[in-house]
Amino acid sequence: MNIQERIKELVDILNKANYEYYELDNPTLTDQEFDKYLRELETLEKEYPEYKLPDSPTERVGGEVIDKFSKITHSIPMLSLPDVFNEQEIIDFDNRIRKEGFNPEYVCELKIDGLSGSFHYHDSILISGATRGNGRVGEDITHNVKTIKSLPLKLHKDIKDIEVRGEIYLGKKTLEELNKKRKEQNLPLLQNCRNAAAGSIRQLDSKIAAERNLDCWIYHLPNPEDFGIKTHKEALDFMASLGLKVNPANRLVKDIKGILEFIEEYAAKRKALSYDIDGVVIKVNDLATQKRLGFTAKHPRWAIAYKFPAEEVLTKLTDIIFTVGRTGKITPNAVLEPVILMGSTIRRATLHNEDYVLEKGLKIGDIVSIRKAGDVIPEVVEAKIERRTGNEIDFKMIDTCPICNTKLIKKDEQVDYYCPNNMCPARNIEKLIHFCSRKAMDIEGLGEKVVEDFFNMHFINDIPDIYDLGKYQKDLMELEGYGKKSIDNFLQAIENSKNNSLERLLFGIGIENIGEKTALILAKKYSTLDNLMLVDLEELQKQKDIGPIIAKSLRDYFDNEDNIKVINKLKEIGVNMTYLGAAEKYNENITNKKFVITGSISAMSRDEIEKIIDNYGGHASSSVTKSTDVVIVGDKPGSKYDKAVELKKEIWNEEKLMEILNSLDI
Repeated sequence: MNIQERIKELVDILNKANYEYYELDNPTLTDQEFDKYLRELETLEKEYPEYKLPDSPTERVGGEVIDKFSKITHSIPMLSLPDVFNEQEIIDFDNRIRKEGFNPEYVCELKIDGLSGSFHYHDSILISGATRGNGRVGEDITHNVKTIKSLPLKLHKDIKDIEVRGEIYLGKKTLEELNKKRKEQNLPLLQNCRNAAAGSIRQLDSKIAAERNLDCWIYHLPNPEDFGIKTHKEALDFMASLGLKVNPANRLVKDIKGILEFIEEYAAKRKALSYDIDGVVIKVNDLATQKRLGFTAKHPRWAIAYKFPAEEVLTKLTDIIFTVGRTGKITPNAVLEPVILMGSTIRRATLHNEDYVLEKGLKIGDIVSIRKAGDVIPEVVEAKIERRTGNEIDFKMIDTCPICNTKLIKKDEQVDYYCPNNMCPARNIEKLIHFCSRKAMDIEGLGEKVVEDFFNMHFINDIPDIYDLGKYQKDLMELEGYGKKSIDNFLQAIENSKNNSLERLLFGIGIENIGEKTALILAKKYSTLDNLMLVDLEELQKQKDIGPIIAKSLRDYFDNEDNIKVINKLKEIGVNMTYLGAAEKYNENITNKKFVITGSISAMSRDEIEKIIDNYGGHASSSVTKSTDVVIVGDKPGSKYDKAVELKKEIWNEEKLMEILNSLDI
């Protein structure tokens, strides 16, 4: 075999090995064999450069250094996709297409978190690569694109001319390995896969790009009609047949249900993938339908990109305002430039108290990171100090109530400020809203806005007035948005609330430090409100789960004549003052013990288990401490299990839990 033939043979062997390794994930050569063949090829090409082939794998190692990036004009514009953030926006997209007379099928694909690229092949050989740029003109990154091992330098079939598009990315494991080396070399760490990929592909020295081990998924064929292709799914299969790396996680679906199932499936699988994704791309499958739907100036009308809810986002803190709670507590709140977080638009976030703001060093005008605590409540994580311009304004705590201008007070050993004015309008509104809320008296129809309206109209000034709303029925009928049916419904809900058990009333009247669970404990213990009102401070302090702070709050409340007047009015109206739940039962495994539940219990919900514990005189807590008695462990327990083992606490698995619960009278 002559030299030229041997070079061609080695190129074929090595390119086939690359394809099997990077695209089929089924290597037939060992690393040692691959290295041996590569060294032989490098030696031959050095001696006989005239025989070097354009698709030689030695092109992958980099080495070309350019002075600057030249420009490449896209023959077909690289338009971006419109983003959607929730189920309704996906439904709206589908409805819009159906209203135009189409009955579409869709292809769902993973939205890779990387950098879009265009790759041009001539006579099956890769001749250029470009970034998206502004959609019409991108940067020439050919020297770096050739270092991507999963992108073939030569296609598997003879194609005269073809352009394909895809996403250049960096794998999670690759980033870890790169950062490990960079740490050893005292170099700055690469922050995330996307930024690392974008930074790597824009290196002037292709050797740096080669060392980064970039990867690429191909997802789009701009001119499918030139190859007789009629659907996007066919285009994906065709590109895969050319040896291009097409993500197998694509699916043809018939309707919205199929789209939502795909999204749900990959939202769950997302963290287990070896690469980052930030959403799902949804495209009309039929290319003729795509053509008829057409384009806007910026986007195709036949595709959208659903973005997974962000776990943490950046926005601007434009102001800090203060609100007054039902107990008079003053809370600073962040006013934010609107930002989408986990599918909802966030404009406000609580800042809790003065100490919280000062500890985080927040200033008005800061760029701040926001996340949802427990995936529900938006919170400010930190200020991005490096983004400050010098125009930010220092935070200053107010010293008078923002509603009634009363001088604020700070209670003993507490971080919070309070408005001491019991007649402060803001306190009264919050108190009324709380009384009507679902976990308190559960008066359906009297939500925040309605209560605020009725307060401002002077229909409701204090809690007992809620039960006298019927006398304003004629006035209510004249208000916009209040029909006879809605008025009858909330008047009936008000009447029904008179029959609630004592714990709801105790929670609803808004005694400081009395939460839902404490209200239940007190109602069970003392049976009637009259009994509770007679208990002295010393006795209250002795009760389990009460303590000095709660005991003092109770006594302060009942020692206030205005509060007693409210209670007496509620009695006259007919509001129940007695605990209506089952009498507390006894079980040696549960009564007077503190429990923590961690992990998933298949037999019943956590709420159901906690209710049984409460009924038998036990107490369910959220954290494992020295006072915890039992930790109930389900599937995939968290750090609470480790803490329980460390503290040598009694542990029940699901089998043990069900054995005990099945022995109870429930």
